[in-house]
Amino acid sequence: MNFLEKYRQDFAEYDNMERDFIDDALIWDQLNKWANPKPKDVHRVLEKAASQTRLEPEEMAILIQNRDEETIAEMYALANRLKREVYGDRIVFFAPLYISDKCANDCLYCGYRSSNHAIKRKTLTMEELRHQVELMIGEGQKRTVLVYGESPETDIAYICETVRQVYSVRSGRGEIRRANINCAPLSRDELRQLKEAGIGTYQVFQETYHHETYRKLHPANTIKGHYRWRLYCHDRALDVGVDDVGLGVLFGLYDWRFEAMGLLYHTIHLEEKYNGIGPHTISFPRIQPALNTPYASRPEYAVNDADFKKLVAVIRLSIPYTGMILTARESAQVRREVISLGISQIDAGSRIGVGGYQEATNAMPDKEQFQLGDTRSLDEVIRETCLSGNIPSLCTACYRKGRTGEHFMGLAKSSFVRNFCMPNAICTLKEYLLDYASPETRQAGEAVIDKYLAEIEDGKTRAFVEEALRKLETGQRDQYL
Repeated sequence: MNFLEKYRQDFAEYDNMERDFIDDALIWDQLNKWANPKPKDVHRVLEKAASQTRLEPEEMAILIQNRDEETIAEMYALANRLKREVYGDRIVFFAPLYISDKCANDCLYCGYRSSNHAIKRKTLTMEELRHQVELMIGEGQKRTVLVYGESPETDIAYICETVRQVYSVRSGRGEIRRANINCAPLSRDELRQLKEAGIGTYQVFQETYHHETYRKLHPANTIKGHYRWRLYCHDRALDVGVDDVGLGVLFGLYDWRFEAMGLLYHTIHLEEKYNGIGPHTISFPRIQPALNTPYASRPEYAVNDADFKKLVAVIRLSIPYTGMILTARESAQVRREVISLGISQIDAGSRIGVGGYQEATNAMPDKEQFQLGDTRSLDEVIRETCLSGNIPSLCTACYRKGRTGEHFMGLAKSSFVRNFCMPNAICTLKEYLLDYASPETRQAGEAVIDKYLAEIEDGKTRAFVEEALRKLETGQRDQYL
C-alpha cells in the first residue's frame, strides 16, 4: 500500500474544508497596505512588542515593510532585548541526527527527492544508529533532532524504535537527554505512538505557505502534495497530547515577507484553538545548494543576508516568547551577525548525511540533503559563544520536569522561564567543560560561569547552583532545577 492509499481516509477531513487559515490574498493586501510605513507607525508597533505581546498580522506587516534605517536599528535592538528578557543570555545547543534519506516524495528543491539518483541512500540499522549516537555523545552532545525521509522503511514502528534506541545509549558519563523529531506529517494514531516513545518537540515545516508555490514544488501524486495534510499536522499532534510542536518554512521558495506572515497566522491559529499553546520553536532555514538539484542552486526567491537579518528580528518581535532556531545551514559569519537578533537555539558540530558522525569530519555531498555553511566543531562554537558574552546551554530540564506545552508557554510569556534557564545553563556548561572541552574552551567557559553565577540574585537559587557545581566537580552529573 502506498502512502496516498494509507492516508486517503485521513485526507477527507481536509478535502471537505471550505478554506484553511492561510489566505494568500489577505496576506498580500496587508503587506501592500503598509508598503511604506512611517516611523510613527513603526514606533507604535515596537511599543506593543516591548510589552512581550504577540503582534497582529498588520503589525508584523509594518515591521516587514519598514525601510527606514534608523527604526530598523531600533527593531534590532528591541529583538535582542526581548530575547534576553524572556530567556536570558543563554544559547541552547543541539545537533541533528539523520537516520534515513530514503523518500517517496519528489520535492523540486530537495537533494533527497526520489528522482535524484546521484544520492547514495541509506536507512540506519539499530546497531548503526547506536554507533552514531555514541559518536555524538563523545563530542559532548546532549540534545538532538532526529531526521527522517518519508518512506515505507521509516514507518511509525521504525521511528518509535529509533527514539527508544537513542535514549538507551550510554557512553562514558554521557547520554542524549532530549530527542526531538523532524519527520513527515502523521496521523493521530501514529502521533499517539510517538508521544508514548518519549519524543520532545515534533517539528514539521510547511516549506512554503503560498498555495500556488506549494503545488508547483510538490507533485500531486505524492503525499507531500497534499497542502492541508501538512498544514494541520500540528493540530493533530496537539489533539493527542504531544506537548510541543515546531514550525518552520524553507526561505527561498517564495517571497520571505509572505512566509513570515504565514508563520504568524499559523501561530495565531494554534494559540486560538489550543488555549494559548503556540509553537515551541520556529525555524527559518534558507535554501542551500544540494547535489544534482539545480533549483536549490538558483532559487527564484533567494533571501539576501540583509533581509534574512530583518526577518529573524521581525519574528522575535512578533512572537516574543517562542524559541528561535538558527541552523548551521548558515555560515559562521552570518550566525555571528544574526544570533543577537533573537536567537535562542543553534546546532553545532552537525553532520547532515546519514551515518555522518564518523571519526573523520569530511563532507559527504552524495549523502547530504544540502550543503552546510558552518562546519565548526561543537567545542569551537561553545568557546566562541562564551567569548561573545553568552552562555552555552545543553539543558533538557524543562522537558523532564514537565515544563512543556501550556505550562511552558505560561512561563515563557511571563519571562519566568529564564529563572530556570540560566541556573541550568551554568550546570550543563560545567558538565561539558569537565567531560569534553578543550583547555581553551574550558578557560573561556569557567569565566562565563563565574560571571553568571555572580549575577544570580536569589540566594536560594545561587546556593543550589553552587552545590550543583561542587557535585559536578566530584563526579556527579545531570544537575538541574
